[in-house]
Amino acid sequence: MAKPNPEYWKQKPLAAMTRTEWEALCDGCAKCCLYKLEDVDTRQVHYTNVHCRLLDPASGRCTDYVHRARQVPDCVTIDMDVLADPYWLPSTCAYRRLAEGKDLPPWHPLLSGDPDSVRRAGHSVCGRTIHEQDADDLERHLIDWVR
Repeated sequence: MAKPNPEYWKQKPLAAMTRTEWEALCDGCAKCCLYKLEDVDTRQVHYTNVHCRLLDPASGRCTDYVHRARQVPDCVTIDMDVLADPYWLPSTCAYRRLAEGKDLPPWHPLLSGDPDSVRRAGHSVCGRTIHEQDADDLERHLIDWVR
């Protein structure tokens, strides 16, 4: 795949991005791979430290990205429909930020040039989560470090 043009996210809307540009927006934090609990009345989302079985906790990457929706039926593919109401995505998510008219955070790899900048800035789930098989009641695994 061809490398996206520098700062392409400032030059074109999300809906006009190529697949390569779209995929490059993901910073690899893997926060979207965490189990979440939602208050149905307030729509407040509470993150847990429990990750999906497909997440490689060392790299923060999906072990079967292409087939993830088949492997995990609850896996949500982020697309323009999801971004119409991205309240459940973390506030640091590039997709959500751009959908809300904000810029990428300074630690984003597209700005820093370094994929490890996400971890160094404290925004990666790597080393901070447990496998879904090892979790008991999700309410016992609530965290406050996802923003």
